[in-house]
Amino acid sequence: MAPRTAAVATDVEESHSLPGLRFNETLSWRAGKPIAVADLLRRLQALSNEMRGMEQEENERDSFTEVAKELVSPNLLAHKDKGVKALTASCLVDILRLCAPDAPFTGQQLRDVFNLIISHILPALADPSHAYNKQHLYVLDSLAVVKSIILLADIPSAETLIKNVFKICFDVLSGPSKSSDGEVLQKTVEMNMTAMLVCLVDETQALPPEVVDIIVAQFLRTDPKAVSGAGTKSKKNGIVDEKQSTLELMQVPPAYNMAKYICNACPEKMARYFSQYFNEVVTDASKSTGQKISSKNRKRHSDGIDDSDDDHTGGPSEEGISDLRKVHGLLRELWRACPGVLQNVIPQLEAELSAENVQLRLLATETFGDIISGIGAAGPPAAPNLDPTAYPSNPLADPLENTASLNLVTKPSSPQLFPSAHPQAYSSYLGRRHDKSALVRAAWTTGIGRILTTSAGGAGLTQQEEDHLITDLARMLGDADDKVRIAAVNVVARFSFRDVVHKLGRSGGVDESGSVLGTLAERVKDLKHSVRAEAMPVLARIWGVAVGEIAAGNEQVGALLRGIPSKILNTHYTNDFEVMVLLDRIFFEQLVPLNYPPIKAKNVKLTNGSSQGVKESQGESTDPDKIRTERILLLARDLDERAKKVFYINQSRQPTLSPYITAFLERCEEYNGGVMDQNEAQIKEHLTKFIKTFAARFPNSQQASADLWKFAKLHDRRSYQLIRFCMKPDSDYRTVIKAIKELTKRIVEISPSTTASNSLVDTLTSLLYQISLIVYNKSHVPAIMEYSRTDNKSLAATAHELLRQISSRTPEVLKAHVQEICKTLQDEAPTAKKANDAGAVENLKACASFASKYPKEIPQDPKFRQAMTNFALHGSPAEAAKYAVSVIWAASQKKEMLVRDLMQQCLKGFQYGGEGFLSRLATLSQLMLLAPNEIDQDSNDAILDIAIKQILLVVREPSKKSTDAYEWTSTIDTEALAKCWALKILVNRIRSHDDAQSLSTVAAPVYHLLLNLIEQQGDLAEARNTPPTHKPRLRLLAARLYLKLCTQKSHEPLLKPPAFNALALVAQDSIQEVRAGFLQCLKKYLHHQKLSQRFYTIPFLFAFEPSEPVRSDVTTWIKSRATVFSNIKSQQIGSSSKVNTVMESIIARLISLLSHHPDYANDAEDLIDLSRYIIFYLQNVATEDNLSLIYHIAQRVKACRDAVSSSPAPDAPASEADDRLYHLSDLAQITIRKYEDAHNWTIQTLPGKVRLPSSLFSEIKSHSEAQRIAEHNYLPESVEAGVESLLKATLRASRPGHGRKRKTEGDVDGKEAKKVKGLPIRKAVGTGAAKEKKPVTRKDAGTSKTPKSKKTAEPKDLDSGERRRSGRAKQAEKSYVERDSEEDDEEMYMVDAAEEEESDEEMDESGKEIYDEEEVANPGQDEQEQEPEEERESAAEESAPPTPPKRTPRSTSKSTPKSTPKSTPKSKKNSTVSPRAKAKARPNPKSRPTRSKASNRGKAKEAADSDDELSDPPDSE
Repeated sequence: MAPRTAAVATDVEESHSLPGLRFNETLSWRAGKPIAVADLLRRLQALSNEMRGMEQEENERDSFTEVAKELVSPNLLAHKDKGVKALTASCLVDILRLCAPDAPFTGQQLRDVFNLIISHILPALADPSHAYNKQHLYVLDSLAVVKSIILLADIPSAETLIKNVFKICFDVLSGPSKSSDGEVLQKTVEMNMTAMLVCLVDETQALPPEVVDIIVAQFLRTDPKAVSGAGTKSKKNGIVDEKQSTLELMQVPPAYNMAKYICNACPEKMARYFSQYFNEVVTDASKSTGQKISSKNRKRHSDGIDDSDDDHTGGPSEEGISDLRKVHGLLRELWRACPGVLQNVIPQLEAELSAENVQLRLLATETFGDIISGIGAAGPPAAPNLDPTAYPSNPLADPLENTASLNLVTKPSSPQLFPSAHPQAYSSYLGRRHDKSALVRAAWTTGIGRILTTSAGGAGLTQQEEDHLITDLARMLGDADDKVRIAAVNVVARFSFRDVVHKLGRSGGVDESGSVLGTLAERVKDLKHSVRAEAMPVLARIWGVAVGEIAAGNEQVGALLRGIPSKILNTHYTNDFEVMVLLDRIFFEQLVPLNYPPIKAKNVKLTNGSSQGVKESQGESTDPDKIRTERILLLARDLDERAKKVFYINQSRQPTLSPYITAFLERCEEYNGGVMDQNEAQIKEHLTKFIKTFAARFPNSQQASADLWKFAKLHDRRSYQLIRFCMKPDSDYRTVIKAIKELTKRIVEISPSTTASNSLVDTLTSLLYQISLIVYNKSHVPAIMEYSRTDNKSLAATAHELLRQISSRTPEVLKAHVQEICKTLQDEAPTAKKANDAGAVENLKACASFASKYPKEIPQDPKFRQAMTNFALHGSPAEAAKYAVSVIWAASQKKEMLVRDLMQQCLKGFQYGGEGFLSRLATLSQLMLLAPNEIDQDSNDAILDIAIKQILLVVREPSKKSTDAYEWTSTIDTEALAKCWALKILVNRIRSHDDAQSLSTVAAPVYHLLLNLIEQQGDLAEARNTPPTHKPRLRLLAARLYLKLCTQKSHEPLLKPPAFNALALVAQDSIQEVRAGFLQCLKKYLHHQKLSQRFYTIPFLFAFEPSEPVRSDVTTWIKSRATVFSNIKSQQIGSSSKVNTVMESIIARLISLLSHHPDYANDAEDLIDLSRYIIFYLQNVATEDNLSLIYHIAQRVKACRDAVSSSPAPDAPASEADDRLYHLSDLAQITIRKYEDAHNWTIQTLPGKVRLPSSLFSEIKSHSEAQRIAEHNYLPESVEAGVESLLKATLRASRPGHGRKRKTEGDVDGKEAKKVKGLPIRKAVGTGAAKEKKPVTRKDAGTSKTPKSKKTAEPKDLDSGERRRSGRAKQAEKSYVERDSEEDDEEMYMVDAAEEEESDEEMDESGKEIYDEEEVANPGQDEQEQEPEEERESAAEESAPPTPPKRTPRSTSKSTPKSTPKSTPKSKKNSTVSPRAKAKARPNPKSRPTRSKASNRGKAKEAADSDDELSDPPDSE
């Protein structure tokens, strides 16, 4: 090739002229004579090398003119060889660098140059292994450093080139970071591309819209949906690895970082572009209806009372909403990356908060919540793992609790604190808590939860702002809509344990009303099961994680969270089968998980022969059974009284249900999968009964029945055996858990379909939780005994209690450990100089219970007998002596001889205050009951002398206060304890008397003594100087002993009606502890059918109960018993047996009791007041089906005479007592009529005649007298209107949700907070109305009475008789004839088959048991004591019956003549101030601190720890 002549120049310049380009070879050619590629590459390389070393200021620009011209020739720019293009581009960028700022090219030439770079060089950067990658990098570096890229903005119509630059750069960085051979893309590529694009954005007057779209798209690369969609398309073969599809993006892509840097480098320009972009999307979305979103219509939207989510106003179409959702996701990510570009968008987004369309408000609310939280398009981080099965549980001080922070894509991040940057928008966002749409409020609740958990994206909130949001969260937990409550519950579920304690805990714990945790705890009783199902697991998981800190003694955590198990277990009282099933799952899967602790253990043989799991090489400290036992004890220790009953009753289901399950499995084996050789009908009938019984325990009984039939048809014998393993007392914990797991697995494997197997597994799992020995397991007994001895972590008392429960419920579990218990008792036996350990009482109680069932398992060696004797003589407290005597009598082979010796030791030298005198009294009391035949006459006289003359009739510390002083203390002194044991000696003496002929004579003095104690307010001393603190104790004990005596059929007739009336008034004692203790004893005996029907009258005297816990408790119990009797009645209809009318017939007994009440008076005001008893009775007993019978019985009372006060001659005129009966009969009838009208019911005429108890009522022989009484109205005219007003007020106050009205947005925060802080307690009924209302005049009474009389008389006036006939048709087979009082009493001793159930029993000397706690077992059975759902007041609380008003007690001069019938002088003296007047004069519970029933019982138990009648464990009398 000829040399370039044009390039040969002579240097004619001066010596100071600049040097020029030395390269002199040609780079262009004519058509048809191309330069060889190798030669061309060499020349271009030489030119490139030379120009790289040249600087702009050091060379002559004109020397580059020719080279520049040749470099832009089409021969080079369009060359096929990649190397030529790469070197040409390298040379061109050097020309642009050396000739800057004036490029030696025309506009078209520059277009061709950048076209080469953009089309070939920049895309090639994606391949780091490219042969000319070095030249590609050089070109990029030059464009970025020299900023030659700005020349692109000067090219006319360069929008396409600019768009391609952005597109290619982002494509390069968004592609694979490695080449095919593994070479990594250099970081400098990202840096230089970013610098180049920033320069281009900064110099370009207006970016093309396509460029803005490209930049926007980069921020959606963190969106998992967008990434998965794009990734699918980018695959070469279109194949996506399914195993890779669920992987999370952990790092931010380089393309995202580049877009982020561009926006932060040019915030003002990009803010304009993004504002325009957002506005265009919103405008396009709203075009379909013409709705325009602006800040002007923000004020147009206000919250109304309508809470509907349906929006009928115009709004964007579905496609428009989809576009808006995408752009809102973009806004989330933009705030995380570059908040400066949203300065113009935030006001537009704020306008959406006030849009009329719900979807727009919802979308804006969600977006604002995520923006403030620093959550981007990738969504929130994973929720913290609150694992209740973890061991050790997550410590509170662990800084590495949340590992989600490792994911930079989902880690919340907010560069600015939103409330400070945009205060107006933040205020508008907070206002959405009042939005009328539940969907918006739910989204808002989720948003504030994320703000709290992320601390506003890490920017941090002020203490005031955080507390305000926490308060709002508590309000949302009590929102009127269940969707909002569920959202709030889910928000709490996303808090880490540390945040629960340090953030949510600032507003209070689960026991504090209005706090987040307290309101969350209320949600477990929500009316909506969907809310309960969400709230209960969240609470349980929080406690499961916190149990480690609670065990470690962390007072902060304990104060906040230890009440969670009580809140959960108390849901048992909601009377909802769904709750029962859920409660079992929560208990065994969250509170005490079956697989807790997750420690691999091996079986080691213990010395007692039991199998214990211990982790190898970790020693005793990691014994899984001990760890699990500690958790159970911690849970039981912190339970309140009501929850503790549920806990123990739930465990007692196992021994109750296991015989039925065993029989069910036998029937299944006989059924043989449906293939039977004989007795097919009988087998199916038996199996059907079992399945029907078990299915009734489930919310969906039909589905449960179908599942159990499937199980029977599967006929898997291995499954039968696994269920037996779960129930077997010899099975250790591992065996039980493995059996449950294997059974679940087998059902899934052998079931024909997945749906059927899941349903069957759920049903069987619920049954297994009820019948398996999980808590009362033999593996836990050694640890329980160890804690009972050591009191480690203050668990000794709970361990003793649990051990006692095991011994009474499942004593078989203790067989392997009873020797150890006896050995412990033997070592701890007291002497005259050494006291026994305090925990020995519970061990003795457990041993006595075990000995009553398995006496042969008790040691017979002399040392153990001597130990029991020492306990009987020196045991402390005195209950230890009682239980020791029970052990001796039950298990000793020579018990008669031992008892006589023990009695002589007790009587020898007995002296009040002597060593062990209380223990001796307890021993004598027990011997009187167990061994009356071993007590000779001399010993009997000596015992009576001690009890009466030395103890009961002697006042050793006379009272210096007035004779009316009557006080309760939390502790009981020695003298009072001695008198209590003396009373028990006398009562036990007549309880063990077996001669029916002489019983009345022997028992009369004791009955008279007890009656005096009750009537004289616990004072027996003639000088009336009994200490005031002794009186309530003795009165309560006398009442409870009366009840205990009446549990024996031979003793019940000895309690005459006047004495019964006096006993009933204990229910209105002036001291709450006395009333509550009496009520608990009464409920216990009535539940176990130990008392006759008449005792059901007493609970209705609690109508004026001022203590809300006690009143709520008695209301719940009455309704439960009414439900039980109603179920029995429904089963008896159509059968030959007499229909059960226990609760209905009580109305007659209640009228009789009220007629002899000390507060009775005939004036209108007092009669209206007495109607509260009738209303209370109707609220708890009356239904549409039985109201007619109740009314009929109330009518029948008016056809009788009073038989309680005296037995007048048949033709004698009506006495004062009769007059009272007739007043109350009329009062009951008018109250029932008003109750009928209020409920729109109809009273039907009954076909039969009801007989009333002959012990209370006698017949009127004179027909004319009876006619006169029936026609005469005994009530004053103003009574009817007063009763109607009182009834309306009572029903209005008891209506669920009464007074709960949703506030609107305009309400002030204070009112809103008052509404949501806590669910309201019902107000006192009729206080103001009854006293402020003027007396009704005769005229007013007439106007109100006339229409009512027509309405009530309407059924009788119908000639056709259709309504009455329909009533008779319904009840034709019923018999309402009430039997005589003897028959009534006899009925209550018969155990109905529908109610029969093995019960908890108190250990009696005869070996029988009576459970000491209120029964709260399964609904639909006799032990049900839950309240019906329709009576619950709100979404989270049990019903709170109306608090009775205080009544001013009448003066003595007024009340005595009217209220006191002719009676003994003692009763007259006692009635000076009536018990109900005292109760009414007590302060309203709202004006003073009230104690719960649990605390009252606890105090009573603490005060009378040696008295089984004053404390809760009366186990062996």
